[in-house]
Amino acid sequence: MVLDVALALVSALECLLEGVSFAHEVGMPAVLGGLIGVPVGAALVVRRRWPVAVVLISIATTPAEMGFLLGIVGLYSLAASEVPRRIIVVLSAASLLGTLVVAVARFHQDMAQDGYHPGWWSMLAISLLLALGLTAPPVLMGLYVGARRRLVESLRERADGLERELSLLAERAEERAVWARNEERTRIAREMHDVVAHRVSLMVVHAAALQAVALKDPEKASRNAGLVGDMGRQALTELREMLGVLRTSQGGTPVAERPGEAEPQRLAEVAVAASARARAASGVPVSSVVPGVPGAQGVLGVPVAAVVDGGPTLEGLEDLVGQSREAGMAVELSVEGEGRSYAPGVERTAYRVVQEALTNVHKHAPGAKAVVRLAHRDAEVALQVENGPSDGAGTDAGLPSGGNGLVGMRERVTALGGVFVSGPTDAGGFRVSAVIPDAAAA
Repeated sequence: MVLDVALALVSALECLLEGVSFAHEVGMPAVLGGLIGVPVGAALVVRRRWPVAVVLISIATTPAEMGFLLGIVGLYSLAASEVPRRIIVVLSAASLLGTLVVAVARFHQDMAQDGYHPGWWSMLAISLLLALGLTAPPVLMGLYVGARRRLVESLRERADGLERELSLLAERAEERAVWARNEERTRIAREMHDVVAHRVSLMVVHAAALQAVALKDPEKASRNAGLVGDMGRQALTELREMLGVLRTSQGGTPVAERPGEAEPQRLAEVAVAASARARAASGVPVSSVVPGVPGAQGVLGVPVAAVVDGGPTLEGLEDLVGQSREAGMAVELSVEGEGRSYAPGVERTAYRVVQEALTNVHKHAPGAKAVVRLAHRDAEVALQVENGPSDGAGTDAGLPSGGNGLVGMRERVTALGGVFVSGPTDAGGFRVSAVIPDAAAA
C-alpha cells in the first residue's frame, strides 16, 4: 500500500504538470488541465485491484501526452495480474498502437515547425521504436513476475500439503505403534501361555497324585516325583529358549548389556524380536514384520530356523499324549492318512492346539477319557480332541483357568487361514476341532 500510494503521488504530480502544458497548447485554462491530470495520475493507487481500468485510463490520455509513469506501471500491473491473457494482449496492443500514433503525429509536428521534412519511413521507424520501448519492457517484466509469483504460490501450497500429509502419517504411525505394542503383548502372552500352562498343569496333576499315593505306594510316588521334575525342567527349557530369542540381538549380545544405547531402541528390538518369533510360530514370514529382512534370516541376527525349528512338531504328539497318560488320563491317539511334514508354523500350531486341549481336559474334566484324532490331507491337516464327561474318580488338582486357552487356539488357527470350532458334545464332554491349510503347499 505504501508503494502504491507513493507511485500514485508521483504520477499525479507528473500528470498535473503535463495537464497544465497540454492546456496551454490547446488554449484551455491551466487550472482545468491540472484538475484533469491529478485524478488521472492518482489512478495508480488501485492498480492491483483494477489493472484493466488503469490501462484504459492510460490509453485514453495518450493523445494528451499525459501519464508516462501511469502507462508503464499500469501495463506492468496488468501483465503480472491474474487477468486472462487475451485481455492482456488486446490492451497491450491498443497501448502500443496509441503510443505509435501519438509519436508519429508529434514527430511530424515538431519536424514541420523546424522546417525539416524527413521521410515517412524514418519517422515511422523511430516512432515504432519509441512505442515498443514504452510498451514491451513493462509487459514482459509483468509476465515474468506473474509467472514466478504463481510458481512460488504453487510450491507453497504443495509444501503445506506435504506438511499436512506428514502430520497425518505421523499420527497414523503413532496409532500403528500403539496397535503393534498391543498386538505384541497379546502374542507374547499367548506364547507364554502355550509354553508354560501345559507342563505346569501336568506338574500340578502329578503333584496331586503324588500326595495321594505317597504313603500307600512309595514306588509310584517316586515315579511321579521324577515326572514332576522332568516336566519342570522341560518347562524351564522352553521358557529360556523363548526369553533368549526375545533378549538376543545382533551378534549375540544381550540387549540389556549393550552400553550407550537408548532405551527406546532396546525396547524396539525386544518388540521386533517378539514379533518375529510370534509370526514365525504362526507361519508368517519374518520379512512381513520387518521390511528388508530376508526370508532365511530372522530379526536381530537370529535365524528363522532357530526360532521355528526349535519348537514342537507333529512328531512330538506321541510324547505329548504319553505325558497325559502318565498323569493318569485315558487318552487315545488316532492318525489317518499318510504322515508327512508341513510348514513349521502349521506343525507348531497343530501341536499347540492339541496341547492346550489336553490341558483343558486336565483342568475341567479330571478322570475323563480323551481321543486325539489327526488326519493328513492333500493341502491341509485336520485335528480333533474330544473328551467325555468327568467320571468323578479322578483327582481334581484345582487348576486355575485364565479363560484364554480357547481364545489363543482360535487366534493361532485363524492366523494361518484355518477354521477352528469348539463346544460341548451331546454326551456331556467337550470337543475341539481345527483344520489348518498347509502354508508350504499354498
